[in-house]
Amino acid sequence: MDTAHLATLRRLDEAHHLHPFTDHTDLHARGTNVIESAEGCFVTDESGRRLLDGLAGLWCVNVGYGRREIADAVHRQMTAVAYYPSFFNTTTEPTILLADKLAAHTPDSLNKVFFSNSGSEANETALKLIRAYNKLRGRAGKVKIVTRTFAYHGVGLATTSMTGLPSCTEPFDLPLPGFIHVPGPHPYGANSDRSPAEYAEWCLDETERIIAREGADTIAALFAEPIQGAGGVIVPPPGYLQSLRELCQRHEMLFVADEVITAFGRLGDWFASGLWSLEPDMITMAKGITSGYVPLGATVVSDAIADVLERGGYLAHGFTYSGHPVATAAGLANLEILERERLIERVRDDVGPYFQRKLRAFEGHRAVGEVRGHQLIGALDLLPRGGKAALKTPPVLGARAVALCREQGVIVRGIRDLIALAPPLIITRSEIDQLFAGVGAMLDRLWE
Repeated sequence: MDTAHLATLRRLDEAHHLHPFTDHTDLHARGTNVIESAEGCFVTDESGRRLLDGLAGLWCVNVGYGRREIADAVHRQMTAVAYYPSFFNTTTEPTILLADKLAAHTPDSLNKVFFSNSGSEANETALKLIRAYNKLRGRAGKVKIVTRTFAYHGVGLATTSMTGLPSCTEPFDLPLPGFIHVPGPHPYGANSDRSPAEYAEWCLDETERIIAREGADTIAALFAEPIQGAGGVIVPPPGYLQSLRELCQRHEMLFVADEVITAFGRLGDWFASGLWSLEPDMITMAKGITSGYVPLGATVVSDAIADVLERGGYLAHGFTYSGHPVATAAGLANLEILERERLIERVRDDVGPYFQRKLRAFEGHRAVGEVRGHQLIGALDLLPRGGKAALKTPPVLGARAVALCREQGVIVRGIRDLIALAPPLIITRSEIDQLFAGVGAMLDRLWE
């Protein structure tokens, strides 16, 4: 990119653009990074440098960059019907077909889809539908929502209230009343000496205790990410999620699986809910539904809940762009790529296990406290010279690691004092080698 043009873009960006999840003082001091193009697993920045994207944009570009099939589908739909709402007893063809396609891949009891524009909106939709469902069933007092520490569920007032990360809630004086947090299964993050299985059992006991304290008759639902992504790629031990689901059933609480990150192949299956037999009452999704090419979210609802809602009269919820035909056309093209190229099976049988072997090779590295991951998602908790006790507040290692990785030509995400990785599903073994070579070089330089 021409130096003068880049300087103009950075000046305009500083003058007019508020960035999400950004320290603007740091941003303005360094200058905005501008991505000029992208292809496959690589993006090209303002200097012309190709960077291997180890986070698939923001956990979402599952089929990789530059897929002409999606661009062509979007163009055809824009030419035919660029927009029409799903209000007024009307909709468009790709929206109908995508709802049908999603129902074919979700667990058998979930067959009704409400479209939105993001994961935050998918979870906000779930919250409202749950309230309507309970009111129609004469249980209007069941309004409280349970989520877990280290959870991330979005950026609306309610979805931020569900999020169990103080960095997200404290700046906005959240959570709102009625949002209850229980411990998430992360002994490393909680500084517990218990084993993962023992700590998970303690979490379940604490959840039971908190439900008893609040009163199960006041609690509507529990939301859970099968793997807690933005909280640090927290992979639960075997049996924990099923026990959490059973706990909800005992207390007549709905169980919502937030699969905004885990859906559409990252774990080697269409949904973690099917992979781990979770039988949720709702699944929320976004990101990989279009591989990030066009904004789209969805809330898939069980037949039992949908039946009550559909018989309940006028459903006064929706967004101008619910079921936007361009977005759903992109979603259809994206899912067709996943099916045609058997990318989900490829993650399950090939690149997922290979990625995990390369990731876990860093266990025991002097700068690594813990390694976590499953298939094509992973995290490394980082350590300073003095060990875990020497970690600083606010955390600094995640940001430093991101900068060092970028110098090596790879992009990762820094979260507190850890890095997270979740590359496109099309990544090759040689590209995985390149990704972890960059991570290894970063680790060797982290204490400089």
